[in-house]
Amino acid sequence: MSRLRAIESKIVTIEEAQRSMAMWHMKGNKVVFTNGCFDVLHKGHVTYLAKSAELGNHLVVGINSDDSVRRLEKGSNRPINPEDARAFVLASLGVVDMVVIFNEDTPEVVIHALEPDVLVKGADYDPNETDAAAKTYIVGSDFVRKNGGEVCVVEIVDGFSTTGMVDKMKQG
Repeated sequence: MSRLRAIESKIVTIEEAQRSMAMWHMKGNKVVFTNGCFDVLHKGHVTYLAKSAELGNHLVVGINSDDSVRRLEKGSNRPINPEDARAFVLASLGVVDMVVIFNEDTPEVVIHALEPDVLVKGADYDPNETDAAAKTYIVGSDFVRKNGGEVCVVEIVDGFSTTGMVDKMKQG
């Protein structure tokens, strides 16, 4: 398989992810799931993904579709990169085993479908928050815990955010 095809093969549907995860689980592997927009990949993203991958044997990343990003109201010019490009760049990272694009506003449907062993978000979230309406609540955390999984947070790298980068570019 060519290297290009190897990258492309990491971008999968939920059904394909379920099949791969079933095989990984049969082998006793721990699967980690995280999600985000990952609009303009930067050091903060890569550090976060590498630390997330260390929490298990395989890392699955859910990314918001273009429509989903627009509904998050991150700005009129977002996403900067279309979903297929964002998925491709993420899939090219060695720490990422699979990328799944979701169209919903949250990854709840994907989390329920995949049943990861570990759910990860950045440390600006609270793994112990139980109020789903709270800004720091981790979507899907109750489901993951109910199924015997873990919910973890990873420190974020100060000074790196897509919004900050976009603002800096606007200033010229």
